[in-house]
Amino acid sequence: MVTETRYLQEHEHLRHVQRYIRQHIDEPLKRETLAAVAGFSVPQFHRIFIGCTGESAASYIRRMRLHRAGFKLRVGAVDITQVALAAGYASHAAFGKAFKKQYGLSPSDFRQLDCWTATRILNEENHP
Repeated sequence: MVTETRYLQEHEHLRHVQRYIRQHIDEPLKRETLAAVAGFSVPQFHRIFIGCTGESAASYIRRMRLHRAGFKLRVGAVDITQVALAAGYASHAAFGKAFKKQYGLSPSDFRQLDCWTATRILNEENHP
């Protein structure tokens, strides 16, 4: 019973952190801040986040930012460099490499897809 209660509490804290990440996705998100939002120490937060989600907080944030960038490309964002910068990447090249690793297509190729196909790819690849 104690383990189940703790498990549910940890998941509730992480849902709060995930909501915080979504609300502050355009800002720098430091692990110390996320740990504080969860009410955990940094090492405890790191362990619990990975244990509950299967990925680190940094990977989760990167995936969320790439997902948002994919939707911007899908709706016709003209300047890939601006999309890259908004997603937190310092260059078009770094963004292109990360995007291709996540979705299997370069941002330019992804942008050429029809809306339905692009949305399907984004929704399939966004689950942890």
